[in-house]
Amino acid sequence: MKTTKSLYRFRAFAWALLSAIAFATVSCSKDDEPAMTSQSITDIVNTNSDFTILRAAVQRAGLGTALQSGSLTVFAPTDAAFQAAGFADAAAINAVADTTLRNILQYHVVGSKVESSAINFGNNAAVNSLLTNNGTLYVTKDNSGVSVNGARVTQADVMASNGVVHVIDKVLMPPTGNLVQVITSQPQNFSLLAAAATRAGTALLTALSSSTAAVTVFAPTNAAFLAAGLDAAAIQQATPAQLTTILTYHAVPGRVFATNLASGTVTTLQSGTVTVNVGANTVSILGAGNNGTAANVTRANVMATNGVIHVIDRVLLPAQ
Repeated sequence: MKTTKSLYRFRAFAWALLSAIAFATVSCSKDDEPAMTSQSITDIVNTNSDFTILRAAVQRAGLGTALQSGSLTVFAPTDAAFQAAGFADAAAINAVADTTLRNILQYHVVGSKVESSAINFGNNAAVNSLLTNNGTLYVTKDNSGVSVNGARVTQADVMASNGVVHVIDKVLMPPTGNLVQVITSQPQNFSLLAAAATRAGTALLTALSSSTAAVTVFAPTNAAFLAAGLDAAAIQQATPAQLTTILTYHAVPGRVFATNLASGTVTTLQSGTVTVNVGANTVSILGAGNNGTAANVTRANVMATNGVIHVIDRVLLPAQ
C-alpha cells in the first residue's frame, strides 16, 4: 500500500510540474512576440502628433489608401525634418504639385516589411523604393544605428497592420540627375564650380557623369570660390590641368553620406588627402594647403544618381 500511495503522489507531482512548465513556456512565448496592432501605416501617420506635415503630404499626394494595405516599410520624416527641408507647415506642402509630392513620398517607401533586426551591418546597401525612376535608397547599419541616404532612424520598428514605420530625421529627396547635372542645375550656388569643371575638360566631366563608379563631391559654393580669388575670369585663365588638380581634390571615390564619415584622413581622387573632423552636429574638411583653416559642410547628403554632394564654404587646396 505504501508503494501505491507513493506512486500516486509522484504522478500528481509530475503532472503539476509539467503543467507549470507548459504555462511558463506559453507565457514567455507570448511575451517574446511583437505586439500586434490593428493600425495601418496611414492610421499611424494620421494619429501621430509629430507627423502633421507628413499627414498633409500623404493627403495632398493621394496616397492614404495605398498606405493602408500590402506589406510596406515607410521611412517617416518628422515635422522637424520637413521644416529643415524647407516645408514649414501643411500650407507649404499644399503649395507643391501633387505629382512632385507623390514622387518624394514614394521614395520613402519600400515594397516589403523590413524590421531593423533584418537589416545587415554595413554601409549603403542598395534598396529599391516604390519610386520607379532613380528610386534607389542606400541603407547603412552600424554601431550607432540605422540610416538611409544619410538620414538617421530616430525610432525604429513602429509596427503597423500592413508593415512597419521607421521614423527619420530628414526628408529623403530623390536625385534629379548625375553629379554634373545636379551641379549645373543650381547656378545660384554652383555656377563657378560648373565653369571650373567645364574648363577642366572632358576627362573630369566624364568621371562625374559615370553611371558605374559612384563619387562623393565636396562642392564649394560660388561664395567659396570668390573668397579663394577664383571668379569667372580667373577660372578661364587657369589651365585645365590646374583646375583638374583642384577639383579632383574635392572628390573621393564611393558614395559617402555624412553618417558614413568618421574623423581622420581621406584619400581623394587627386591622390592627396584631406582631414575630416566629425563633431556632434558639424562636419569640417581640411585641405593640406589651407593653412589650418577648414571648410565646413553647410548642407549634406545632396543626392545624385551616381554619388552624393556635400556643400562646403571654402575651396580645398592640395599641398603645394
